[in-house]
Amino acid sequence: MPKVAYQGIPGANSEIAVHQHFGDAAQPVPCQDLNHLFNALQNGTVEYSLLPVENALAGSVAGAYEMLLDHDVRIQAEVILHVRHNLLASPGATMQDIQQVRSHPQALMQCKRFLERNNFEPFGWYDTAGAAQDLAKSPEPGVAAIASRLAGELYKLDVLAQEIEDAPFNYTRFLLLGHGDPPPGEYNKTSIIFATRNRPAALYECLGEFAQRDLNLTKIESRPRRNRPWEPLFYLDFEGHWQEQRCQELLMQLLQLTSFLKLLGSYPAVRSGTVGM
Repeated sequence: MPKVAYQGIPGANSEIAVHQHFGDAAQPVPCQDLNHLFNALQNGTVEYSLLPVENALAGSVAGAYEMLLDHDVRIQAEVILHVRHNLLASPGATMQDIQQVRSHPQALMQCKRFLERNNFEPFGWYDTAGAAQDLAKSPEPGVAAIASRLAGELYKLDVLAQEIEDAPFNYTRFLLLGHGDPPPGEYNKTSIIFATRNRPAALYECLGEFAQRDLNLTKIESRPRRNRPWEPLFYLDFEGHWQEQRCQELLMQLLQLTSFLKLLGSYPAVRSGTVGM
């Protein structure tokens, strides 16, 4: 049974994603933060780590892509979790009692309209399940937490409201990280990071290589390059596997056009049309 590291404590959405992907065939291992998540994989404490990278409503997870740049790991699979947030409170509390709601800033952002509609004060916490656990340990009048139903069950909190996210398509995308290359799946994506040369049309030339080979981009995002101010790094996902000839030709051409290129992996992915509500 492989050990799989996730960020958070028992009851976190990341733990739910581990169970979604592996079922009962893995042992989830909680990690305090993203640094511990990567360290556990690097030092062999776990076989895999599950990294949250973006949410359909709130955007990219801060620091996730920088960690991928800094560590020598390979993406093994893509996991898409339908996140359902719940308002949790100490036993006996009612909606009318609540004044402040604690949760991870991403969760608060995903439930912004619900909070505003009920005049609840959002208060950032280090983790969704952590907000639930801390509230259970130290109950405070007028305070609630946003977390999963699992967290409510684990920490014996009442569910005051279910599925309070602002939109029904509240999905978080995770990347399962490990070592070595996974076998190709029925549908695959490849993720890369590159920096362009400092000349006109440099990015245009790189993106044109995808178009020439009929390779569909599913994500492109620029992030600051920490050691070179004002020179961005581009994070791209595209359909296909590096073992395909056209993908190999693309990567060889990008090596000539870019000043830096890193292959994060080719891996089985989830087709957008198959993600359920």
